[in-house]
Amino acid sequence: MTMYRTASYLILYSIFFISTTNGQTKPEPSKNWNVDKVEFHRIMNDSMQIVLEDYQRTIILDSVWRQELANDELSEHFEEIIKDSLPEQEIIREIPTEVLKERLAKLNAKTPFNIEYNESLESVIGYFLRREKESTERLMALSKFYFPMFESTFDRYNVPLEMKYLALVESALNPRAKSRVGATGLWQFMYNTGKAYDLDVNSYVDERMDPLASTEAAAKYLKRLHEMFDDWDLALAAYNSGMGNVSKAIRRSGGNTNFWEIRKFLPRETAGYVPSFQAIMYIFEYAEEHGFVSQKPKIAYIGTDTIRTKKKIKLEHIAEAINIDLEFLEFLNPSYKLGVIPYETEKKYYLRLPYIESGVFVANEDKIYNFTDEKLAKSEEESENEKVENKIDYYVKSGDYLGRIATKFGVGVSQIKSWNNLYSNNLSVGQKLVIFSQKQSAVASSNSENSKTDSSTSREFYKVKSGDSLWTISRKFPNLSVEDLKNLNDLSSSKLKPGMKLKVNKG
Repeated sequence: MTMYRTASYLILYSIFFISTTNGQTKPEPSKNWNVDKVEFHRIMNDSMQIVLEDYQRTIILDSVWRQELANDELSEHFEEIIKDSLPEQEIIREIPTEVLKERLAKLNAKTPFNIEYNESLESVIGYFLRREKESTERLMALSKFYFPMFESTFDRYNVPLEMKYLALVESALNPRAKSRVGATGLWQFMYNTGKAYDLDVNSYVDERMDPLASTEAAAKYLKRLHEMFDDWDLALAAYNSGMGNVSKAIRRSGGNTNFWEIRKFLPRETAGYVPSFQAIMYIFEYAEEHGFVSQKPKIAYIGTDTIRTKKKIKLEHIAEAINIDLEFLEFLNPSYKLGVIPYETEKKYYLRLPYIESGVFVANEDKIYNFTDEKLAKSEEESENEKVENKIDYYVKSGDYLGRIATKFGVGVSQIKSWNNLYSNNLSVGQKLVIFSQKQSAVASSNSENSKTDSSTSREFYKVKSGDSLWTISRKFPNLSVEDLKNLNDLSSSKLKPGMKLKVNKG
């Protein structure tokens, strides 16, 4: 058998816990896969199940971090922050202004960005320090996974390494993030821009969600924008609003090329975009001084490799065949929207696996393809014969992700996607999913939960508590967004006061 590899290898900094024998307390595992070496290339078939026993060492992918790596809520939240972190109100001061000026001057001296003190930037930094500590600490943990790859790519294109912070503002480090206007992936490429930078998008594949391919495209695009404006702050502004809007703002300002001077001529979101980027950079660079603690588990360095696939194949069947966690496999291959790697004679598609599992796959390639062919035929047959009496309307709850829901009802992730026309793993609290399940206990439990949800969401008003924000309140009620809350209550900003009563029922 031949193994088709790409020229480069990626060292992914995978966030998961490794079991040890030092007697320390460990988190309860949600799922294991075995990779300890016991017997080479032994394969067993039993009742349509395949077990590959090349390796067996227990590695536990902690469920919290698996969920975090594919969590879309944080990206939606940061989209709102950019709009609301610059309200027309008094300056938010969390540290002495003179201390901030001194730190910003140091950042300005060591980066190619124009980081100068002004009250607007101070207010944005104060906003993050006061209101976004928890979400920022979550991002600090996720950054351990992505930043080394970002820095390596930017270094090759002579893009400032600090540009890695842009992905925090764009997507909160969610490779499957999708904005309201369709911008997708870590770097939030629109369809046409992605195509212009060789990112393939079709019914099965969206390379805007591929961390490697999209980062390469982002580096090329940022370099081009810098060549046009000869200024990294303006390149950032153009990345957000387009070259035309920045050029127009420069003309309206009388030819000024300082971002802070042309800011008032830019769209509102862009006016908050560069300050948000600089605020995030400041907080990451001075995290220790502000008491930020990254919620990081032990970090393992996982080498991965790519294998050119020879047939149409589902990720869930690969996961079953080589005994690897499905969510982890989907995370390594986020560009396959439906969990299916297509096959076309004129195109090349690749599967990314950790080195150990890639060796298992190649050594047993023919047997794995035979197994997945049978599984694919069986799942297609079952889809045609689903029983209507077990149809469930399931409403997504906080903490849910597709893998958890699929396990609960004894179905596959790809089935849930197919039944609900989902093209990504992104879910929102309160979202309705149609599921066909044969597990009667799960059906009964879901019906009970839905009746409770109906009861709890029938309330008309919510009383604001200390620490509440429009985003956290919207998470409490199914099908209620931040924009819904603003419209229902005629709010022009996101500022709330404890004791306020907000209408939360759209009925």
